[in-house]
Formats: sequence, structure tokens, C-alpha cells
Amino acid sequence: MEKKSLEMELKNNAYPGRGIVIGQSEDGRSAVTAYFIMGRSENSRNRVFVTEGDGIRTEAFDPSKMVDPSLIIYAPVRVLDHITIVTNGDQTDTIFEGMERGETFEESLRTREFEPDAPNYTPRISGAMMVKDGVYSYVMSILKSDCGRADSCVRYTFSYDAPISGEGRFIHTYEGDGSPLPSFEGEPTRVDITGDIDAFTDLVWNSLNPDNKVSLFVRYIDIKTGKAETRIVNKNQK
Repeated sequence: MEKKSLEMELKNNAYPGRGIVIGQSEDGRSAVTAYFIMGRSENSRNRVFVTEGDGIRTEAFDPSKMVDPSLIIYAPVRVLDHITIVTNGDQTDTIFEGMERGETFEESLRTREFEPDAPNYTPRISGAMMVKDGVYSYVMSILKSDCGRADSCVRYTFSYDAPISGEGRFIHTYEGDGSPLPSFEGEPTRVDITGDIDAFTDLVWNSLNPDNKVSLFVRYIDIKTGKAETRIVNKNQK
């Protein structure tokens, strides 16, 4: 698979929806992830990321304008021991609880499917980074409707055992804007990961469509020590 520019992948898609990038820093020292959310409706845009324990959650920027919190208020990031879980919905909790019981990442998602937001049937995208004793690997998943059918879910899991410095994989909910919104297709895109955490954060945030972007989370985890460094950017500022 050809490695693509993450900057161009973002700039050339006005509405990728929600997206997850997981990979390894250029210097090979850090496990890297980024998660962003975008929105077209006032309800979707009325959000911010806030810290919660070792992870984050979404929160209404203006609670008085919140209409339906069911699919937009959740914890995108949670940490279970040496595992950092990143998703675009409340399946974060499903994965956390499943892996806590001893299930695999893939097994824990067997109880879930795409979002019930017809006619889009937004895919559920998920990832988990395992960093322990100087060893790093990650997995990603997408649960999506089979050709727009409400009664059929297709499930794909991708495992990466030996990440390469300076690159990662990018998965997002939509191929682009549309009505209904077209779901992501294929395996996660191979993309470049450049710079330190601040440079990478700036690159991702500045490449997202300025009208549709809402919030961004970036984390670098030192592979040797497990120490994490985090950045959060919100379009809405309190």
C-alpha cells in the first residue's frame, strides 16, 4: 500500500466525519494516536473534548442547545492498564469492559454494530494501542452496514504488530460529504506521521476543514516508559 500524506488526505476531504490515526513517531520513541470529530449540524458542532481520568469525554459546549446526546456524548478514549482505547462512540466502554474480562479487542466488539442513524448508518471505528515493556502494537476496527442495509453488519479488524517509525494508519467514518453519507471503504490508509506532538497536533488541526472541525485529541506514549503526553484542541472555547 502506498504511503500517503496525512495532511493531503485531510485537506482533500471536507467531511471525513470522525477519524482515528494510530502509528509511531518519526524518531521511533512514541506510540502515536489522534482522534478528531467534525460536525455539520448545530447539535454535532456543540461539543468539546474534556479530560476524564487518563482519557477524555465529549461534553456539550452550550448545554442549553443540546438536542439529542445519544450518539454524540461519550468517552472516546479510555486506558486499561497498558492499553489505550480510542473510538468514535460508546463502544469505548464495551471494549474496555470486554478486555477487562479477558476478551480480545475483536471479541469485545462482537456485541456491537454500526450506529442506528438511518440512512447514514455511521460506521463504528475503534482502535487499541498496546504499549508494555518496550513493545508496541495496535489494532483497528470498523463495523459498518453492508451496502446500506439496516439488518446486516460487516466487521473488519486490522492488526499491526511491528509499527514503522514515521507512519501509521488512518481510518474515518465517511468517504466524504453526501446524502446519505458514504461510509469509509477499504483498509485503513497508510499515512505519514511527522514531527513532535505539537507539530503533529498543528498539522492535523490545521488540515481539517475549518467549517466542520470540532475537536482534536492527540497522544504520544513513550514506548520504553509508558509515559503519555496529550494535547486537546477545541474549536469552541469556554
